[in-house]
Amino acid sequence: MAEIVRMPKLSDTMSEGVVAKWHKKVGDKVASGEIIADIETDKATMEFESFQTGVLLYIGVEQGKTAPVDSILAILGKEGEDVKALIEGDVKKAAVGSGSKQEKEEPAKKEEPVAEVKKEVFEQKEQSPQPITDHRLPNTDSTDGRIKASPLAKKLAKEKGIDLSRLQGSGDAGRVVKRDVFDVNLSAYSQRSVADEKESYTEVEVSQMRKTIAKRLAESKFTSPHFYLTLELDMDNAVAARTAINAVAPAKISFNDMILKAAAVALKEHPKVNASWRGDKIRYNNHVHIGVAVAVEEGLLVPVIRFADTKPLSQIATEVKALAEKAQTKKLQPAEWEGNTFTISNLGMFGIEEFTAIINPPDACIMAIGAVRQTPVVKNNQVVPGNVMKVTLSCDHRVVDGATGAKFLQTFKFLLENPVVLLGRGEI
Repeated sequence: MAEIVRMPKLSDTMSEGVVAKWHKKVGDKVASGEIIADIETDKATMEFESFQTGVLLYIGVEQGKTAPVDSILAILGKEGEDVKALIEGDVKKAAVGSGSKQEKEEPAKKEEPVAEVKKEVFEQKEQSPQPITDHRLPNTDSTDGRIKASPLAKKLAKEKGIDLSRLQGSGDAGRVVKRDVFDVNLSAYSQRSVADEKESYTEVEVSQMRKTIAKRLAESKFTSPHFYLTLELDMDNAVAARTAINAVAPAKISFNDMILKAAAVALKEHPKVNASWRGDKIRYNNHVHIGVAVAVEEGLLVPVIRFADTKPLSQIATEVKALAEKAQTKKLQPAEWEGNTFTISNLGMFGIEEFTAIINPPDACIMAIGAVRQTPVVKNNQVVPGNVMKVTLSCDHRVVDGATGAKFLQTFKFLLENPVVLLGRGEI
């Protein structure tokens, strides 16, 4: 008997999916456990295995198209089976469910159909400007090529960006004077200079990832009452320690790896920051899973370093690099992006000195990291060159109070400014 294969829910935030590629076509035999399609979720493109065995009788979602979770992805059955009744029954069932829901809710306004937007470049040529009636603009001829104008007219024309050769003067022998410049219709003048320009723009369809990012960040920003704490760190010891560590470490250590380790250890000492809002409960996590924001072409992905407080720097560095590469190629698996208890967003590599980040649910906090920069600092009453870095902690005020966040930052600052203490918590 024919069975419906539905669009799977491959992540906790997935509401619809895109069929990136079909590996089978109608009429092909499919074995249980065989990959039939690649499904693009809001975070990754994942291979989808069939749980049934049979012949692919019907494809419900064309390659490159989007469909909601639980809608008909395909139908498998015996060769030659008629699936029309099965499809119609599913459509009727969905319609009945939709109708019941609408009876309980306020009637919604009818929306206008939205045309599918393809990736195109539209160009609109400027309409030809109306003929200029200002009698002072048409003149450009001169018998000797010289522009006759008074010194004041030249000065005014330069200030207004007006080409004197285009003005017909009202002074002696056609000389351009002050009133000629004052009387120029600047609107008409500008139209003449841009008559051949074109307006253009590009529109692209919003990806599943960008839709989810927009939805989740908007919910976070407008639901969680954010407040921000900024602290400047002395990075001289961290710079020296990193140089020494990389001379012997099995993996190259970055400042971000040291920041992640320091944050993980500080979170263990301040569990009220390693928390999340759960509606009628606040969850304080005993484990430390740190999400690391990774920029990809379509937005941000946040792979997770699990039990980060227990791992040496070299292991953290290796894991971060591997997960970042997976994020770039959209090969992250759900287990690699779920479960974060705290998030770090670092824009220091782009030269950004300071910024605020939006909290990544369900975390109560996210820490924004700026660039390590050289600047004059005061030490022992003397101005000397130093390395400094600013960090900003964004906090959900429903969970974390100002003093709680400040104490966490003090511990984080102490650990990063004293790498010997930090390294004492674990091997390189």
